[in-house]
Formats: sequence, structure tokens, C-alpha cells
Amino acid sequence: MNDLLRHGISRRALLGTVTAGAAAAALPARGLGKRPARAALAGLGAAPPRADGFLKVSGRATYAVEHRMERLAHAVIVQSTVPAGRVVGTETGAARAVPGVLAVYTVGAAPRIAKAEVFSKGGAATENFLPLQDDLVRWNGQHVALVVAETFEQATEAAALVRVEYQESKAVVDPEAAGAGRTPLDKLSVAWGDAQAALDAAPVRVEGVYTTPREYNLPIEPHACIAAWEGDSLTVWEPSQWVAGARSIIADWMRVGVEKVRVVSPFVGGAFGCKVSPHPHVALACAAAREIGRPVKLALTRPQTFTGYGGRPRTHQRLSLGADRNGRLVSVVHDGWNETAIDDVHVEPCNAVTPIMYAVPNLASRHSLAPVNTVNPGWFRAPGENPSAFAIETAMDELAHALGMDPLELRLRNYAEFDQQAKLPWTTRRLREAYAAGAEVFGWSQRSHEPRSMREGRELIGWGMASGTYPVRRSAGDAEVVVKDDGSVEVRSAGIDMGTGTYTILAQAAAEVLTMPAGRVRVVLGDTDLPLAPLAGGSQLANLLVAAVDKAARAARERLLDLAANDPRSPLSGARANDLVLSDGHVRPARNASKGIFVGDLIRALGDGPLVARADTFKPGATEDDRRLTNQTFQRMIAPTDGGVSAHAWSAQFVEVRVDEDFGTVRVRRMVGAFDSGRVYNPRLARSQWMGGMIMGLGQALLEEGSTDPRTGRIVNASLADYLVAVNADVPEITTLSVGVPDLTATALGGKAVGELGIVGVAAAIGNAVFHATGRRVRDLPITLEKLIA
Repeated sequence: MNDLLRHGISRRALLGTVTAGAAAAALPARGLGKRPARAALAGLGAAPPRADGFLKVSGRATYAVEHRMERLAHAVIVQSTVPAGRVVGTETGAARAVPGVLAVYTVGAAPRIAKAEVFSKGGAATENFLPLQDDLVRWNGQHVALVVAETFEQATEAAALVRVEYQESKAVVDPEAAGAGRTPLDKLSVAWGDAQAALDAAPVRVEGVYTTPREYNLPIEPHACIAAWEGDSLTVWEPSQWVAGARSIIADWMRVGVEKVRVVSPFVGGAFGCKVSPHPHVALACAAAREIGRPVKLALTRPQTFTGYGGRPRTHQRLSLGADRNGRLVSVVHDGWNETAIDDVHVEPCNAVTPIMYAVPNLASRHSLAPVNTVNPGWFRAPGENPSAFAIETAMDELAHALGMDPLELRLRNYAEFDQQAKLPWTTRRLREAYAAGAEVFGWSQRSHEPRSMREGRELIGWGMASGTYPVRRSAGDAEVVVKDDGSVEVRSAGIDMGTGTYTILAQAAAEVLTMPAGRVRVVLGDTDLPLAPLAGGSQLANLLVAAVDKAARAARERLLDLAANDPRSPLSGARANDLVLSDGHVRPARNASKGIFVGDLIRALGDGPLVARADTFKPGATEDDRRLTNQTFQRMIAPTDGGVSAHAWSAQFVEVRVDEDFGTVRVRRMVGAFDSGRVYNPRLARSQWMGGMIMGLGQALLEEGSTDPRTGRIVNASLADYLVAVNADVPEITTLSVGVPDLTATALGGKAVGELGIVGVAAAIGNAVFHATGRRVRDLPITLEKLIA
């Protein structure tokens, strides 16, 4: 720590600290006897704005690579220009001659990086690949050299002068090309009944092939880090969704004890899955910093983020539905695959939704992997559920058209009253209520059945809908609540806020229990020196940390009341704790609310320093090994079907599109989403998350497509100028509706998934609306004008 301070980093800058006041950057200390002004409470269920919003719009939020350090060196990566082969030579003389260059690392001349266990084998890493540790080239854009210099400009110039010689080999770039293999995943196979026989005998059948292209996360903050050693201890500033997991991976890479690594991530500029674990560039930064004995900053350029992390892989699904003439499903046959790296594994389970969404007596579903020469794909918002819902919800619309039935009526006729795959009851499933609320607000009853039957001038109007779901995943976590002698409260946790509102809802949780304004609660996040928390992913962090903070705040409240009543130094000594209440920052007699003592004065009178209460959501009897596995692996994440029930969030999406009859251009005019996310802790933040997901779904449906040169394996649109995402001009009027009720079986305080639920089903709803407008069915995303006018 002292060495870091010498580098110019203050203790405060090491932590992410946010006060839950709309315009408060820091909470002022209060002198003895001063009392806070009364303010409205903003507990759970209230809708205060994001506590970190002021810091971000004013430029005061410090992101990973914005920390200032003395003697900071800068690193730039050199990427391969071929998709497959070996590095047979690297010319670095010109690069080393550039003024300011400190080191050039190449294949065969690089610091040793050890293996970190991947999550599927009990670790936390998302890929096996170790940069510069062998001469094998696996994809175009792979890290093949690293230049470190005094300035970023010097490192960039030198990196451009590095020349790499390759011995190329035949690459597999297209997963559907001749020679591309398939690896079945038996663990993802699902079957009951005799699906093929039932399909063959069904009086009404539909079949289609549904594909999605490679899609990229592209958060505003690109991947970047700073690594600084102090002896054999390492601090890494890294935008992370899981600082505890990142610490474990980095410790493995650098062959040091996990206690020797600290990861700091107070603010994360978006992630959507791509910052679950540190990627190979972080290993290079840490290794280089140790080699040169100086802190090293390494920031990927925007184009490099396309090959430094893989995004959602290309998927392919063949789906067949069979039904009777009344619209009752009798069979579902589903066969899908996703692309993955040639010598690594990423699974995008395209049959995640198929077995649970509808009641069907016969089902068979398989999933496989298609290895290609690409950076290993990874998680992207609602991995598995997103492409799975696109296929099944599009196919259901096709079945409704074949039956001459309203698509909503078809879904209601096949409503699943329990989880058929797990053979378990739902905790709650308010999907019917979502259908009803969304249809009412959208005006679905006014929809005509026939395609091309609604128009306005040269615009064809289409209305489409789809269902969505996302599981309730749960892990245990820790939190600490500190009551200070100025009457303020500090909440501490290693959990992170990537823009979803963790700072805000944790302040609300503490404020609710301690009956004080949320603006007097300071929240500190994103540091492995804090009480550890698991992954901010799978839409789980809000539920688990709110529960931990609630539990810690209740312990703090009980301790305050006990001290006030029983400690002889307390002005209320001699009272019974049961006769005291905590209200508006004061401990008061329940029968005489006009009397009492300000909490800050009580803490000061006791003279023992701040009151600290720590709590966790581990099961009673949890061992240290349980805690280690929770904080360093995925092994203790609780599945949605644990506990004899099936816990999921649900949604219904309704969309109107306008399609230009002459040019085939598609505009989404309005969107209505109805969501069962259980108890909503902050309606403003939940709406923001639902809308964000819906907008991402719009981009997926109409714009997003990673394009690869089939000859070289190069991503040809690796920039925000060429890879299209939805912008303000693309986004229509959006209405979000909450139909959930507290689900205390799913989580401790009744919440369910929010963030990832919003995107599921949106692409299908838009595609179904386009079909209703035009009569053209597009099963290959994105839906572009050439697919409508060809």
C-alpha cells in the first residue's frame, strides 16, 4: 500500500466510493451535536436516480486506466495477420530502436505465464489461451508480440515496426464449410416421449433453420488495465464483473498466492458479459510489469476488442414443431450448434428455452459445437436464452400462421403450468399476467391476422409478439455495514457496479433497515480488500447483495439498540432494548418519539469507534472451502432448479414495425415489454435495464452482424463505424410494465432476474412483426432490406 501511495495513488482513489445522494460526491463529516436535516426515506421499492450518475456525468468517476501513477509505462499489442499456422520469426530491431522503448516481448522471448483453470473445470477463467507462450497461431488478431515504452505514442510506433513471419496452415473460418466438424454435447441433450414419431404423425407441422451471426459486446469502456507490483504483491486496476474471480485467475497466471493479488474495479463502463474474467492482455500487462519493475498500462484499441474477446458466437438451429388442429403442441424436435475456438470451448446452449417455455408431451433437443479458427467466443447478455428464444418464438409464430390462429392465443393454449424439463413447480410464473398487461397496453386485440393487411401509404405495418425467460441464478455473498460517529453509514462489498445500479440499491437496502435517508449512506465497491462477492452476471448480483446488506443492516440495528440500552456510557442506559426504536438517524424510546439520541452522538459517547456489522448469505455451516469456491470458481452458483422448485423470470414483448414497401427498410415504431422480475428494488433502475435489453434486442434483430473475410479470417467490420448498433435515431417509444410479485422462494428478498431478461424474445418479436407486415419470413439475423426485397 505504501508503495502505491508513493506512486501517487491516494487511499480514497483505491476504492470506489459513492454516496447515494443525487448531487453528493462525498458526505461531509458532522460535528458533535449536529443533526442531519430531515429527508425522505428512499428504501427498497423507491425510485431514486442512480447514485453514481452525478460522478459519471461530471467526470469524477475514475475508471481502471484513469488512475495516475508515477513511472507508468505503456504497452501495445501486436496481432497476428493470419488465421492459422505458426510464428517462425519476429524482427524487432526497428521497434527496439524507437526512443523510449523499454521492452519487446515475442513468441519464444516472453515472460512465463502459467495456466489458469477454466470455469468448466472448476476455475474462473473463460479461455485456456495463454499469449506468447507458444508459436501456434489460432486466429487472425491473436496476440503475437507486446511492446512496452515510456509513452503510449512510442509504444504504438514501435509496435507498428514489429515484423512477424508465419508458416501458414489451412484454416477453418466458416463453420458451415466443408471440413468443419461438429462435437455433440451429450450433457445438453434433453428428451422425453417419442418426439420424432409424434412429429411425423402431427396434422400440422412447421420446420425452419434459424441462425444468428457473431455479435459483439462493445461496452463504452474498452478492455484495459494497469498492473503494479510491490515486491511479490500485485495490484491490478481492471474493469471487472467479478474482482474475486479475477484475483484468482491473475494469481494463477503469475504463480503467486491469491492473497498477494489485489484487484480494484470501482467503476465499470459496461460489460454485458465480456468482463466476467480478465482476458489474456491482462496476463501480458502483469508479466511485463514484473519484468521491467514498473507499473504498466495496457489498453486494447476498439478494433482489438473484437479479437481480444469473442462476443456471442454464431448459432444455427433446426427446429420442428408439431401440433394438433386445435393448436396443442404434440412434438418439438430441436437440433442446434454454436461456433467455438479451434482448441478452446465456449457453449451457447441454444436449447436453454425450448424445453421449458411450453407444455409439450414429446420433445428431443440436441446441441453441438463447431470449432473454427476464431478467438474463443464468450458470454453476451442472456447467453443461450437469447438465441434459443429467437428460434422457438419465431417457430411458434409460424405455427400460429399455419393454424390461422392468433399468436398470443397459441401461446396461452400451450402454457406450461410447471417445469417439464426438471419436473418441478415454478416458484412464480406470471407470464399470463405479462401477456395480458402487454397486450392491453399495446392494443393487440386490434391486430388483423393476415400479413400485409395493415398499411399507411407506402408503409406496411406489422405487429409481432414473443415470450421471454431468464433463470434465477444465486450465489452467496458478503457485505459489511459500518455506522460512523457522524451518523452516516458505509456499506462495503467487493461486488461491482457496471452501470446497473448496485451503488444505488445497496444504499436503499441499508437505508430501509436503518430508517434513514439513502443520501446518508456511502457505498464502497469493487475491491478484493472488501468483503468478497461473487460474479455480477447471470442477473444475480442485485438479489444476493441486497440480501447480504439487509442482513448486515439488521445486525447493526440490533447492536445499536442493545448498546443504547445496556452500555453504561449510553445516555439511554437502563432502558430495555425492546422499548427502543431506530428512526430518522436516532435511537428513541418507542413510547416517546420526541426523545432520544442521534446515532452519531451515541457512537461517539461509547468511544469504541465505528460500529461494524458483517453478514453473508451462505447457508448455515458453510465451510472455508465453500467460501473459497464461491469466490474463486463457479462451483457454488445455485441453479434455478435447486431446492425442489424452478425459479425463472418471465416476459412478453410486443412490437410494431413499419416497412417501406419499395425499399424494404424496417423501422421499429413502438415496443411494449411486460416483465415478471419478482420484487423490483428500484423501478427507475429496473426500467432502465429492461429498456437497455430491449434496445439491444432491436440492434440484434436489424443491425448487428460480425463479418469475417473467408480467405483470411479477419474481422472486416471491427469498429463502431462498421459494426452497426442501435443509436438514438433507431429507438422508438418504449413502454415497460412490471407484473411481478415478491418471490421469496426464489431469493431472500423476493427479486428475480432483471437485466438479462429484457433482451430475450425481442429479436423474435421484431421478426414476427416484419412477417406480419410483409409476408416474408426471415430466419437469419439480422433482418436487412436485401432479405426482404430479394
